[in-house]
Amino acid sequence: MPAGPPEPGARRRLPGNLLAGAALVLVIAAAALVGPWVAPFPYDEFHIRDRLKAPDAVYWFGTDEYGRDVFSRVLAGSRISLFMGVAATAVSLFCGVALGLTAGFFRGRIDEWLMRLMDLLMSFPPVILGLLILAVTPPSLWKTVLAVGIVYIPAIVRVTRSVTLELAQEEFILAARARGENAGYILFREILPNAWPPIIVEASLRVTFAILLGAALSFLGMGAQPPSSDWGLMISEARSYLDQAWWMAVFPGLVMCLTVVGINLLGDGLREWLDPRLRHGGA
Repeated sequence: MPAGPPEPGARRRLPGNLLAGAALVLVIAAAALVGPWVAPFPYDEFHIRDRLKAPDAVYWFGTDEYGRDVFSRVLAGSRISLFMGVAATAVSLFCGVALGLTAGFFRGRIDEWLMRLMDLLMSFPPVILGLLILAVTPPSLWKTVLAVGIVYIPAIVRVTRSVTLELAQEEFILAARARGENAGYILFREILPNAWPPIIVEASLRVTFAILLGAALSFLGMGAQPPSSDWGLMISEARSYLDQAWWMAVFPGLVMCLTVVGINLLGDGLREWLDPRLRHGGA
């Protein structure tokens, strides 16, 4: 006998991974926002006499080859990395949702051509595609954001198209067609509001990929440029000093890992909370 409907209170209970992820992301986001005011030193200030100094009471994360405080640089880098992830995902959402709605609703040749284009983009490894996009112009933060956003458009298109194809068969969409509603009304007033939950979940996970890809491009010298405190650039600069100043690479990498874990927990929690089948235990 199928289980009865859950109690009203159970419907509103937030998953533990959602709460843990949200708490971790909020801490890192708060550090990014207030970093310039709480950092003990300017992120680009040199202290030549204290270069390559191990972590202590003054320099919590040690100093780099120029005597710059690694803790202050990690705080400043959190703002760059979070901006990279959120802005690139916004680019992916803006383009991907529009293309996915178009492909899933109109289908036919439009769907075929758009999906073959997405398949072509997905055939390139993300780092290679990002490098190809950035190779034609000198690197900068905004160009990196645009490149990373373009790389992840196909993933948003596929999710949006899949949800649109499913919703297009629902009775309320068929009723809207029968009333003679135009395509714009059906897409933006009927389909899109009901398609947001899976799109939001996918977007939250894409933020982590965007942060990692942005850091990888900076590591390769095609993203943020010195004297920026981007985490990927900091790890790249630390390669020559790993044997004598391990903290230069460990602390930026550790904070990046915590950020990715927090956003992944947040995305998994959102998926569990927004999907009725997962929320109700598959009942």
